[in-house]
Amino acid sequence: GRPTRLIFRMLVHHGRKGERKGFREKDFAALMDAAHQQLGGPLVLVWDNYTHHVDAAMRELIEGRSWLTVFRFPSYTPDLNPAEGVWAHLKNSLGNLAPCSLDELAALARTRLKRMQYQPGLLDGFIAETGIIP
Repeated sequence: GRPTRLIFRMLVHHGRKGERKGFREKDFAALMDAAHQQLGGPLVLVWDNYTHHVDAAMRELIEGRSWLTVFRFPSYTPDLNPAEGVWAHLKNSLGNLAPCSLDELAALARTRLKRMQYQPGLLDGFIAETGIIP
C-alpha cells in the first residue's frame, strides 16, 4: 500500500518564562485523534513509562478511545523502543553541524525527521534492531 505520512508539530523550548516545555495529556490526545482521523482505523500505540504516558489523566483519555490499544514497554528498556534508533540516527546526522540558534537547530532536526518519513527501509531497520518482530 501507499506509505502514510503523519503530520506532527515540534515544540521548541527556549527557556522563556511561561513557555511550554513539552506535550501534556491533551496534546497526546489530540495527536492520537489526528492519527486516527488520518489513518481511518484502529491504532496500536506502544509507549514507554514517561510520566505523562501513565498518569491518571492519560489513562482516562485512553479509556475513552475504543479504537486505541496501548501496550507499555517494561520499565527501562530502551533496547526495545524503535524511537531510540530514530533519535540516535537524528543526533548522528546533526553531530558535525554548528547551528547559530535553537530555532536553527530545530529546523535542521525537523528536516531530517521529515526525510526519515520517506525512507521506509530505514524505519523498518529501527524496528528490526529491537528484535521485537521476528
